[in-house]
Amino acid sequence: MIVGQELLGRLKDFGLNSYESKLWVALLSRGVSTAGELSDISNVPRSRTYDVLESLEKKGFIVVKIGKPIKYLAVPPAEVVERVKKRVMKEAEQKNKSLSKLKDSEVLTELNSLHNEGIRLVDPTDKSASFRGREKVYDHLNMSIKGAKKSIHIMTTGAGLKRKESSLWNQLKKANARGVKVSIAIPTGTDKKTVKKFSEIATVKESKIADSRYFLFDGKALTMMMTDESTHPSFDSAVWLEAPYFAKHFMNMVEQHW
Repeated sequence: MIVGQELLGRLKDFGLNSYESKLWVALLSRGVSTAGELSDISNVPRSRTYDVLESLEKKGFIVVKIGKPIKYLAVPPAEVVERVKKRVMKEAEQKNKSLSKLKDSEVLTELNSLHNEGIRLVDPTDKSASFRGREKVYDHLNMSIKGAKKSIHIMTTGAGLKRKESSLWNQLKKANARGVKVSIAIPTGTDKKTVKKFSEIATVKESKIADSRYFLFDGKALTMMMTDESTHPSFDSAVWLEAPYFAKHFMNMVEQHW
């Protein structure tokens, strides 16, 4: 059986490892087959075939046909997709419940204590990092917004403001509600509807020289994008610095701009 590696690789989306993918595809091509036959056409070692088929049965990809020799039937792919969706949703719900319980647990209290103690030992020059991938950058920004106490200054592009509407709006709204002053600088000509929405929670100013992308938190920490926004989201990158002296100097420039 010759199956493209690209197809086998994409089966990871179904939650299958390499051996599971090969055996399932082999069985799909046969409809019904024995473990020995599947091993031969999929190149999965016989010593592993029964274990892997048992795993596929538990996951709902195949069914066992009663009789001798034991044979296996393939479940239609469309049905498998529905089963995988249900399993993923169930697992996500269980994990969400477990994580919710941790919020007020002794474990989290102890972990926070360890983290706070560790932070006090960190050299100020070590409070910096780089992030690659827009999703990771937004994860960091959401965390920083949560921790902001007094102010958040943002400079972004028109398209960037639109992206932040879906990725950062909720946290910025919460920050504004707890008294954090949010200021946003954007280029002239930014979508009016988006500007109006952000004006509900922030002071928004249009400027001809708003050509950078950065966040400044409490005048102490800076997150600045290092690539052009046309860069593919997977390669978009940013640097983070928590350096009060540098941030204060940067803050002075921001205030002059405002």
